[in-house]
Amino acid sequence: MPIRTIVDHGHITIEDPPFVHALFNTTTFAWIFVFIRGWLGWQWVEASMHKIGDPKWVATGEALKGYWTKAVTIPAGGKSVIAFDWYRSFIQFMLDTGSYTWFAKLVAYGELLIGIGLIIGAFVGIAAFFGAFMNLNFIMAGSASSNGLLFALAVILILAWKVAGYYGVDFYLLRILGVPWKMGPSRRPQPVSVAAD
Repeated sequence: MPIRTIVDHGHITIEDPPFVHALFNTTTFAWIFVFIRGWLGWQWVEASMHKIGDPKWVATGEALKGYWTKAVTIPAGGKSVIAFDWYRSFIQFMLDTGSYTWFAKLVAYGELLIGIGLIIGAFVGIAAFFGAFMNLNFIMAGSASSNGLLFALAVILILAWKVAGYYGVDFYLLRILGVPWKMGPSRRPQPVSVAAD
């Protein structure tokens, strides 16, 4: 079977395989994302609750300071848990400037907002992006733990952003707000030609 392409204004778009199209662009499998969102969201909410209830996170930032200090320390004759020098320099800069005092609050409440967004299905793609970004930073700071799995699930939700919140608040939000490239009721789709290569 030839690959179908869509020619629009001189640009060629190669069509996704049918299963990928059904998974990420239609509501056929949207119910699967309810489970992924719910589980992933709960992980974020649970992680945030441990932090929000702890003054070392939301008052002084001492917990984050300890985490960063451990991450940037290079043991005698050993290797730092941070693989990239530029990232270690960045964390050291954050330590030197005392940024842990406000950044710890950002982490604690950010985790809560990410979790709520995923659970109720509001701005799923955005919530998943920030969750993946936090997971990546945890991994880069030397904390593997479950961050790899959480990162992978977040990437799946980012890819499925159009339908991942279909059974959630995004069902209404995407209809009310639209998407940045098709704002307003007067936009009409441009005609395209379909050709088989």
